[in-house]
Amino acid sequence: MPSYILAIDQGTTSSRAILFDRQGQVVSVAQQEFPQHFPNDGWIEHNPENIWDTVIATCRDVIAKTGIDIQDIAGVGITNQRETTIVWDRQTGKPLYNAIVWQDRRTSQLCESLRDEGHTEAVQASTGLLIDPYFSATKIAWILDNVDGARERAERGELAFGTVDSFLIWRLTNGQHHVTDATNASRTALFNIHEQQWDEALLALFRIPASLLPEVKDSSDDFGSIAKEWLGAELPIAGVAGDQQAALFGQACFTPGMGKSTYGTGCFMIVNTGDEPATSRNRLLTTIGYRLNGKPTYAMEGSIFVAGATVQWLRDGLNLFADAAETEALARETRSGHSVYLVPAFTGLGAPHWDPKARGAIFGLTRDTGIAEIVAAGLQAVCYQTRDLQHCMNDDMAATPGKLRVDGGMVKNSWVMQFLADMLGVEVDRPAVLETTALGVAYLAGLRLGWYANLEEIQGLWRCESSFTPKMDEATREDLYQGWLDAVARVKSN
Repeated sequence: MPSYILAIDQGTTSSRAILFDRQGQVVSVAQQEFPQHFPNDGWIEHNPENIWDTVIATCRDVIAKTGIDIQDIAGVGITNQRETTIVWDRQTGKPLYNAIVWQDRRTSQLCESLRDEGHTEAVQASTGLLIDPYFSATKIAWILDNVDGARERAERGELAFGTVDSFLIWRLTNGQHHVTDATNASRTALFNIHEQQWDEALLALFRIPASLLPEVKDSSDDFGSIAKEWLGAELPIAGVAGDQQAALFGQACFTPGMGKSTYGTGCFMIVNTGDEPATSRNRLLTTIGYRLNGKPTYAMEGSIFVAGATVQWLRDGLNLFADAAETEALARETRSGHSVYLVPAFTGLGAPHWDPKARGAIFGLTRDTGIAEIVAAGLQAVCYQTRDLQHCMNDDMAATPGKLRVDGGMVKNSWVMQFLADMLGVEVDRPAVLETTALGVAYLAGLRLGWYANLEEIQGLWRCESSFTPKMDEATREDLYQGWLDAVARVKSN
């Protein structure tokens, strides 16, 4: 019997391939970063060929490193940066334009016009989303309107749109499958999450031909097989989910009220709301957590655009340290009540502000401010933003997490996790396996392939590595958080 599942984790700054065994343990990892392109203020792009090349290279690398026989891999799961938009030629498979990344703000003016015209309620009612440059719909429209001949070719059915999962599956199956899963579809602002189908009214609103769109499948499903030429054998693609929903699944948050927060390039808190979608009064998002056997499980999500990207900026933009691992020691050098606040609104502010015109700033600098204080402020900003989301969710939902499961690269930093527990006032649980995004699609693939009988079996595999309990007194917590709110108010454009 095959012993492994290969998870492709295609992220915003790197592509990774991870082999998991049946117990959900990491066997081996391969990773490659790729370039980010910033052609204009607020614009962020990726070359889709860089994405493709790094995915193939890491898959081959992880197999070669372990020395396993390709026949020992039962199948493949794919998780991806969400909302990032690619349009390609159906005949050649070549992209018409760079991938427009989820953080990109070029369609801010279009979104503002649509809001002014009164379309917000209709979009939210169908999709659970707000009108914002974050989502795929206006990115598709921009490509069709700004690449020569694109709209005419789309109308003739010559082009295909996909989020990164769709593009990879198209390439991996040599153009045999133009598909996505319900979680990725739910992030386009074109998918009706109640009817589980593309919404004709929204396609008309955003002027997007239906022929561009992929077929929408369950998150655990048959997505075709990887052609033999790419990895040496045909491998079934059996699980697909957008990265944040994949992490929700990998954290085994299968019961309504269970939630997780992922700290990668951005930060995303998602809470399982069960069979019924919950509508936020605080500008959070209603989304599909996962879909199995045609039945969606819904979730509420708060999206912070910049989390780990702050650490990357402090490292690469300001050259304050050489390696992210140094940040914990630097933060421990600071006194607990330092006055510095860093608001990382590099690409605007996400939930609950949704202010694409906001820009980053550092406040509270004094003569004795040094590198350690600025680094600590960057790390604390992630915790303050999570508190923003927690406040909104507590107001929106009857059942909110009394504990929070965390994952992503930043959670290795125990100083950050303790400050997070202090700021939220709840227990923060760090799992034994931090690769929960990739693990989620490995589990989804495993369900399809018969490795796991049900969700209860997967739930039994989750293990906690460390728990962080609040130690800060309420007065200090509120004083620090008020300082954060004051700083955010200064960078907002409205």
